[in-house]
Amino acid sequence: MNETSLAAFVAEKGQSEAARLLGVTAPAIHKALSAKRDIRVLQLPAGGFEAKELRPFPSQKNAA
Repeated sequence: MNETSLAAFVAEKGQSEAARLLGVTAPAIHKALSAKRDIRVLQLPAGGFEAKELRPFPSQKNAA
C-alpha cells in the first residue's frame, strides 16, 4: 500500500477529485487542510483509497 499526506494527495489529484475518491465533500477536504489535520491517504491494492487521521492519544487534554 502506498501512503501519502492528504495535502500531497490533493496536490496530485485536485481537491474535487480527491474528495470524490475519498467519499467526502470538497469543503470537508478544504476544512481538513485548513486545520492542518494529520491525515494519511492509503492506496489500496484493489485501486481504491482510504484516509486515516493520526492523532495523539488521548486526543483531548485533561483539565488537571
